[in-house]
Amino acid sequence: MSILDRARGGQNQLEQIANAIPGFKGYRERELRRDADRLQREFIAERLETCKKQLDAAASSATRSGSLDVINDIETARKRLDRLVARIRYADRGYAGFFDAVKVEEETLGRVYEFDLAMVAEASALQDAARALGGEPDALKTGLGAFIQKIDALDARLADREAVLRGFA
Repeated sequence: MSILDRARGGQNQLEQIANAIPGFKGYRERELRRDADRLQREFIAERLETCKKQLDAAASSATRSGSLDVINDIETARKRLDRLVARIRYADRGYAGFFDAVKVEEETLGRVYEFDLAMVAEASALQDAARALGGEPDALKTGLGAFIQKIDALDARLADREAVLRGFA
């Protein structure tokens, strides 16, 4: 069950009665999408935050083994991860408010929601890549390269999501 379906199912009786008012149901549906969008982005951001523990462990391991040349790669990964988490957390919401000048169409909202679902899968893949970090310096350097590529891919998906919201895609 998607987060949007759970939000719809959690309506109380007053909200269900209000949905019978002409025009209100559409407004309420967009509000639910807005809440689902925010919750989904926060979920993704929290998952990505957990990757920092693996980066810390990798930095500690590299320091203990004397592989200080890989520390720069770890810091690069951390900075890109921090930037990505902030972009996801504060991304444009998948909804225009009731009085906003620019309205977001239902079809666009559906596309944004699909982007968000794909980002959940990519965030899980990023977590797996973070868990795989460690070991000897060469393996760590290779793993960090793959980890940074996954960060960049997720960042590109977020840029595509923003383009859809702005009507450029």
